[in-house]
Amino acid sequence: MTRENRKNEHVKLAIKPESIQPVTHFDNLSFVHNSIPEMAWKEVDLNSKFDDIVMNLPIYINAMTGGSNKTGEINAELADIASATGIAMAVGSQHAGLRNDSLVDTYRVVRKRNPKGIIFANIGADVSIEFALQAVDMFEANALQIHLNAPQEIVMPDGERNFKGWLHQIEQVIQAVHVPVIVKEVGFGMSTETLHLLNDIGVKYVDVSGRGGTNFVWIENQRRENKEYNYLKEWGQSTVISLLEAQEFIQSKKMTIFASGGIRNPLDIIKCLSLGAKGVGIGGPILRILKRDGKERVIEEINEWTLQLKSILTILGARTISDLQTCSIVITKDVREWCELRGIDVMRFAHRSL
Repeated sequence: MTRENRKNEHVKLAIKPESIQPVTHFDNLSFVHNSIPEMAWKEVDLNSKFDDIVMNLPIYINAMTGGSNKTGEINAELADIASATGIAMAVGSQHAGLRNDSLVDTYRVVRKRNPKGIIFANIGADVSIEFALQAVDMFEANALQIHLNAPQEIVMPDGERNFKGWLHQIEQVIQAVHVPVIVKEVGFGMSTETLHLLNDIGVKYVDVSGRGGTNFVWIENQRRENKEYNYLKEWGQSTVISLLEAQEFIQSKKMTIFASGGIRNPLDIIKCLSLGAKGVGIGGPILRILKRDGKERVIEEINEWTLQLKSILTILGARTISDLQTCSIVITKDVREWCELRGIDVMRFAHRSL
């Protein structure tokens, strides 16, 4: 099967409800209510900054599409949405465009439609420095995502089986490109151990992209004739647990952490930001609304979420994204048990405002 056909299959499967993992770890987090916020709604500032990049909103459209004519059309619509709402966006893996010149425009269209927007390029960890530079130059990307997707590749019928040299290759790319490099998972989460490995080679930006959203093990297993990897559909750490695993690097400011995976509503976004995420990626929900109701409805939804984000910050008495990290949040049930077994201090989150 060609890479182009595979991209089309990914989108077709990703919009199915079955592709979503029923992980509810966000429900294991509860804010301690602040009865006296002492602020006005109009004081809320939703700007988020990393490196020299200022995001008007702490949300972005995460990597999903590109690499076929059909997904190129979706990229164009996503670029229109990003332009209309002022949010950043990432394209899907650019491997197809890097290997086939006829597909380059399925990615370049995002810059044509959104000339002043913040756009992230996207490659795999095995891509050469030459291809990494071409990926950034393809549409003058503001940052480069390097995706880590070993479980997906293993289950993919025509996937990669050799993951040796990833760390070295990532290190080389960071030194070669002129934009921030964000190392991201694709829905399996990250651990403290993984973050140490990345920190040691100079990675400064990470998207922990946890379990709970679009499930690429499920998607690739659906493409297998015998569906024999069904037992791996719950592989990985949730977004909430991944953010807690990242606390050492968030508190020390050794890394800037982004979060994605399983975001259902503005409150989930606020919880990610409270745990230290600089920005929150949304993929599957946007794609499903787009395919069902069109881009104007997606724009309406993002604008509504923006208002709700400001409202929740006001309730919490938080004027900025950084202020959210001083709001007390109680961690319970499965997430608390994970933290206790992994030696992560949950009590300090419950008493942050004291």
